[in-house]
Amino acid sequence: MGLLIGVAFVAGIVTAISPCVLPVLPIVFAGGATGDRRRPYAIVAGLVWSFTLFTLVATALLSALGLPDDLLRNIAIGVVLLVGLSLLWPRLGALVERPFQALGRRNPGGLGGGFLLGVSLGLLFTPCAGPVIAAVAVLAATERFSAEGVLVTLSYALGAGLVLLLFAVAAQRGMNLAALRSRAPLIRRALGGVVVAVAIVMALGLDVKLASHVPGYTKALQGLEESAATQDRIDSLLAGESHFQGSKLQDYGQAPDFRGIGQWLNSKPLTLASLRGKVVLIDFWTYSCVNCIRTLPYVKRWSETYRDAGLVVVGVHTPEFAFEHVPENVEKAVRSFGIDYPVALDSDYGTWTAWGNRYWPAEYYVDRQGHVRYAHFGEGDYGETEKVIRTLLAEQDLPEPVSGSISDRTPREALTPETYLGTDRLSSLVGSPVVEGREATYEIPKVVPQSSVAYGGRWLVGGERIVAGEDARLRLSYHARDVYLVLGKGGADGSVRVSVDGKPVKTVTVTGDRLYTLAALPGPAADHTLDLSFSPGVEAYAFTFG
Repeated sequence: MGLLIGVAFVAGIVTAISPCVLPVLPIVFAGGATGDRRRPYAIVAGLVWSFTLFTLVATALLSALGLPDDLLRNIAIGVVLLVGLSLLWPRLGALVERPFQALGRRNPGGLGGGFLLGVSLGLLFTPCAGPVIAAVAVLAATERFSAEGVLVTLSYALGAGLVLLLFAVAAQRGMNLAALRSRAPLIRRALGGVVVAVAIVMALGLDVKLASHVPGYTKALQGLEESAATQDRIDSLLAGESHFQGSKLQDYGQAPDFRGIGQWLNSKPLTLASLRGKVVLIDFWTYSCVNCIRTLPYVKRWSETYRDAGLVVVGVHTPEFAFEHVPENVEKAVRSFGIDYPVALDSDYGTWTAWGNRYWPAEYYVDRQGHVRYAHFGEGDYGETEKVIRTLLAEQDLPEPVSGSISDRTPREALTPETYLGTDRLSSLVGSPVVEGREATYEIPKVVPQSSVAYGGRWLVGGERIVAGEDARLRLSYHARDVYLVLGKGGADGSVRVSVDGKPVKTVTVTGDRLYTLAALPGPAADHTLDLSFSPGVEAYAFTFG
């Protein structure tokens, strides 16, 4: 936890000196340069307060009320426009700040208006937060309003606020120079004009376009975030990495039990106490995750081979996307994959949280006494994992190992990373700026860089998915052999026409919400350009690669 909080603080500092913050800086400078010496602190206090509060609360609230995802941003743009106009017209400024007199305002440039300005900046900062906001969203989804989620969000806000406070204080001191003081009214109006211009830039979405051209720092932060999350999970659950010491496995203590399971498939409800005396493999998975799908043949085969020797496999299905919360969809996937071992539907993240898990797939191995002895995250290392199973069973006359008899499809080289299409985790979009909450027209640029995606035609862009309108298209530049896409049919069945490097490959019929194979090319992984054309109503979530 401590490392993740530290990373969030550093990420806030990096965000505040990145190009993403350029539209915000004139507002900070204008706010700090006008009013008394305490005003910069009021601005930062408002920013930290609003960012922390709205990040933790607003997403759930807007979802519950069915409001557009970009409502808060639009409100913030309106507030910034109002602040700019209040700088241009002092009478309006006095009127705007009047409700905030209780905050200690003594003059038109006092604390009340500064706090209001900071509140608007806190809202505007949300789209700048990138991967750290994704981490906070996971914490919110899995742990509700836990102390960890609050501290991570607050730490990020404080990191960004510290840098912006320096800008605001510098502006305030500069404006108090004797040479500038006599011109303060003129400068105030000039800064008001700048703030109004910034509001217009935000309304046109040009700030998002600017940020999309400089994604490098967010990728670096994503690596830090993943490292922090991994270390935090291992520290809290296993207190170190799982591995053999000589020929023995370490003992990491009592395993957490199943919690918050809404439904069991292929089994009556289970507890770890009821499985005492068995070796238990707990496999966290979700049915549209290609990494999980490639792991399933091994998990199924181990269940079949070692069941009579005392192994019980329990699949814990923890959904990533909204459609994976639907029990009927999971039941259909379990039948389709031929899974006959118990599957627990962990739609409320109860068991995921109890184990401190973060990734799909994740496998935890529990011995006959109910203690955690080994953990493995992601694909690969199947032979070593089977050795763990055999060691824990500790039985004579075990069957021969089976992992080597299954073709290992784990990629051995760097491929294009998983590419999400909704704004919650959108990091590689190029071309037209995103318009959230309503259908808009997008243009595919002439050049789509490697590992980037572009929208074309009409799309409705949401948090975790995009919905096709007329002439909806996608172009993706990727490095891989196989490419997959999680699709949903919306209402009636739809279709997606697939072309690779300008050549038609296939037409995919979308009959349900799941992972679809778009292309499986011969030979090794290579650079390719994928073009997709969608029938209206088809939903697209995320690309994965093999």
